[in-house]
Amino acid sequence: MTVLKLPTNWGNICQMRLTIFFTFLITLLPAETVVYRVPIQGTIDLGLPPYIERSIETAEEANADAIIFEIDTFGGRVDAATQIKDAILASKVLTVAFINRRAISAGALISLSCEKIYMTGGGTIGAATAVDMQGQKASEKVISYMREEMASTAETRGRNTTIATGMVDEELSFTHLVVDGDSIEVTDLEGRKEGKLITLTTEKALKYDMIDGEKETFEDVLSEMGASNASVRSSKENWSENFVRFLTNPIVASLLTTFGFLGILFELQSPGWGIPGTFGAVCLALSLGASYIAHLATMTDLLIIIVGITLLLIEMILIPGFGVAGISGIGIILWGLYELLLPDVPVGHEIQSMALTGLTIGIIGGIIGLVLLFRLMTKTTFWQKLSSPSIQSPEAGYSSSIGLEEMIGKEGIADTDLRPSGWIIIGDERIFVVTEGSFIEKDDKVKILSVDGNRVVVRKI
Repeated sequence: MTVLKLPTNWGNICQMRLTIFFTFLITLLPAETVVYRVPIQGTIDLGLPPYIERSIETAEEANADAIIFEIDTFGGRVDAATQIKDAILASKVLTVAFINRRAISAGALISLSCEKIYMTGGGTIGAATAVDMQGQKASEKVISYMREEMASTAETRGRNTTIATGMVDEELSFTHLVVDGDSIEVTDLEGRKEGKLITLTTEKALKYDMIDGEKETFEDVLSEMGASNASVRSSKENWSENFVRFLTNPIVASLLTTFGFLGILFELQSPGWGIPGTFGAVCLALSLGASYIAHLATMTDLLIIIVGITLLLIEMILIPGFGVAGISGIGIILWGLYELLLPDVPVGHEIQSMALTGLTIGIIGGIIGLVLLFRLMTKTTFWQKLSSPSIQSPEAGYSSSIGLEEMIGKEGIADTDLRPSGWIIIGDERIFVVTEGSFIEKDDKVKILSVDGNRVVVRKI
């Protein structure tokens, strides 16, 4: 009897062939369809672009089949809408706009940037004219910028550029449009006449090929795309994006920058580095960091403010008194804060004037607030313990100013720079004092002029 001998590695060969076979079967199975649902609702502000950019990146990493932006907005900031538009145009995943009622102004630009557009019945899209902060028509420079943004975006997605332009430019006038290669007479668009902006209903948007279909629900859009059984993943803002959105609120941002600036200025009036400087640095870091994340602050803006702060630190640490470096630092910081209030798009004189006014009001308000706060704090026990040496132990080399009335007229040596407060030494005693307002360098001779409770006033001699 002949015995069939198998190769010694026969088991491994069988295992390998089975693996290849099952891998082939898996490739024949239909892959799961993944769709991301991203809401764009309410006001378009500077906190929204980071969220949209993250949602797109997440969808790309997950190899999603599509991103559906569910849009219902009256518009908002042009610079924020432009950032969102750029992110959508750069997306590697199919982008779909589902206009659930309205896409007005900045919402129209965002919708036109998507590859597919669907609208609910009775919806509207258009009226994308640029306005200033008072709701008045913006300058021609701003309108021209928005007009070109709308036209180029529509052209990129194969939409009618004339209609897109007419959503911004009320001076546009036309009688015919090219739709699907045919020139047709236009009689039902009010915006075809000079002095009117174009706003399309769902019916007219379909007629002039500005959208791809009318759908009533999100599920209807999925069905139209052949993705009824898709795995829908909803995207929501995380806590950090909500925090950035809060910090970039115009009121909050103004307060942060103002208090940050004034905190550092306040620090210049005291020796060393303390609470005001730390508070100011934290406020500026929060404001600048949030502005940079939201693309409101460019690297140039940050460098301007950093240069200003550096000059102030040089004034505080290396140069006695308050001279060119300190004044230059303040001026450069104010310039940087002003630039932060301007959007990263062309603006007219109205916006520039309002930014300057807002900065001025913010600084004045901040000064008043700090003065009132300082007056309240100085009356508290905590502040007295923090600032007065009377509560410190004699073992540490300090003595109370209380009971020093007899030292009026005596002379001593400044142990620190007096800006205008600091320490002096008279004999074996170290005393916390203030000047009449002038700067006194360390090791200068001083004379005690008066003692009022814990307040010891000195003058350089």
